[in-house]
Order: sequence, then C-alpha cells, then structure tokens
Amino acid sequence: MIDLSLIWFGIIIFSTLMYIVMDGFDLGIGIIFPFNRHPQERDVMVNTVAPVWDGNETWLVMGGASLYGAFPLAYSVVTDALAVPLTAMLMGLIFRGVAFEFRFKATLAHRPFWDRAFVGGSILATFSQGVVVGSLLNGLEVTGREYSGPALAWLTPFSLFCGLGLVIAYALLGCTWLIMKTTEDLHRKMSALAKPLLLALLVAIGVISLWTPLTHANIAHRWFTLPNLFWFLPVPLLVLVSAWGIFRAIRRGAHYAPFLLTLLLLFLGFSGLGISIWPWIVPPSLTLYDAASPAYSQAFMLVGSLLIIPFILGYTFWSYYVFRGKVQPGDGYH
Repeated sequence: MIDLSLIWFGIIIFSTLMYIVMDGFDLGIGIIFPFNRHPQERDVMVNTVAPVWDGNETWLVMGGASLYGAFPLAYSVVTDALAVPLTAMLMGLIFRGVAFEFRFKATLAHRPFWDRAFVGGSILATFSQGVVVGSLLNGLEVTGREYSGPALAWLTPFSLFCGLGLVIAYALLGCTWLIMKTTEDLHRKMSALAKPLLLALLVAIGVISLWTPLTHANIAHRWFTLPNLFWFLPVPLLVLVSAWGIFRAIRRGAHYAPFLLTLLLLFLGFSGLGISIWPWIVPPSLTLYDAASPAYSQAFMLVGSLLIIPFILGYTFWSYYVFRGKVQPGDGYH
C-alpha cells in the first residue's frame, strides 16, 4: 500500500530544501549589502538574481500549500504558535521584493532608502525563518487538536540563536553565489568576505550542535545511541570536509566550487534537522500520521502536484540556463 503521508512529507521537505537553496542566496545578497558601499557593484550584485529571484519563492508557496492540504492539523498548530515570526517573515519578504524593484527606479536621493529596505527585509525574513526552525526543534505544546503553549514560546535564546545562524548561512550562500557570478574587484571582495562568514557559520553550527542535545534529551538519545551514532557520524565529518573544500576553493580562486560546496553544507545542516525530529512533524506532539488529512484528499492533491512539480522544475532550470554565466557592470534586467 502506498504511504501517502510519507510521500507528502517528502514533497514538503523537497520544496523547503529547494526554497532554502534558491531564495537563500538572494536573501544573502541583501544581508551582505552593507559590506559593499560601491553603487555600481551593488547594482551588479542585485542584477545577478534579478531575472530569477521572484520565481525562487514558488517553492515557499509550494511547501506552505502542501502542508496546509496534506497535514492541516500541523499547519493550524504551527501558524497559531508561530504567528509572530511567520508574519515577520512575510513582511520581510514583501519589503525585500518591493525594494528590489524600486531601488532601480528611484532617484539617486531616494535609492539609499530602498537599499536599507532591501537589507532590512532580507535580514528580517531570514532571521524569522531561523526562529521558526529553532522553535520547532524546541517543540510545541499541543492539547487535543489545538496549540496550548504560551504566545511567546518562540521567543527563546535557542530559537533566536538559530535565527542568527541562518542569517550567517544565507550570507555565505549569497557571497559564494556572487563569487560564481561576478568578476574582477567584486569577485575578489566576495572571496575575501566568504572566509570570515564560513568561520562564523562553523561556529554557529558547532554551538547549535552542542546546544540541541544538551537541552533535548530525546534528540541526544537519538544521536548518540548505537547503532544510530555510526549512521549519523558521516554528517559532521562531511560538514568539516565541505568547509575545508570551500576554504581551498576560495584560496585557489575557484568560481563555482565555493557555491556548490556551500549548498552541500546547507544540505547537511538540513539533513541534521530532519534526523533530529523524524517522525514528528510538530515535535514532540504530532507525528506526520497524527496530522495527516484523509487519504482521499492526499491522493487527489498528489495527482495535481505530480503534474505541476515537473513544470516548476522545468521553468526553473530554463531560467537559470538562459541567464547563466557572469554578470558584468552595465548589464541590467530592468
């Protein structure tokens, strides 16, 4: 018998990972904007993602809609418990999107305002996403079919630190994207910036990796009991190998390897999250089967999703293929 709940869980994980990969680097560009004050180079930074940035958020919509349809109980609990950070995330994405377009059309006197809005929206959206992830790791209280925890359950040191960690991760992703897409001075500036960002990210990963099992006994048991320890040990080792590869690639002036290895680094972090919470979709109260909608609803939606996901993948691949290569000063898409 087909396990529809497991299939839908996989679709949501895939959509979330695609969003992190694709929207992460353009949010990261906004985060590292303050490190480069050169107006023409800022235009180049934005133009590297101008043709594709709005399509990247399709995966966020896909993931949210899938959660709503396939696991409505989880959707209601999460939106109730995390209404503040989710609303802040949406506000950040709105400001980022508006500023993205308006900064090219604004007069020189008004452009600094839209640059600040671009930076602020990018940081707010990213930080809020990290807070949501940290809050889910901490767990949400559920009684019956309703969230029963405090309104500010998301406001904890751990979830706030996860927000900071994701800001650093997206900043590195944006930085390595620019290494891949730019030339000359901007390429050298981003190569220099990537090294401290990578060190900061490794520190953040280390802190979260220690903090999580120390404060969550169930996660510590899952990580460190045999034979699980042997299965999970490759994850931290691959993190170190990926970080070493990024350093080496930057030192030898590589263009593509830093970005690809950063993607691997984020994938490993995301896999660690999945390992920690499985099979809970709202830890520690609801498994994916507890929160699932009726099987006929999941089957009906699955038909549509299996039709639309290949189209999304197709136009995503085509747009990146068309706008491949380096972006030069003077190139523009507005």
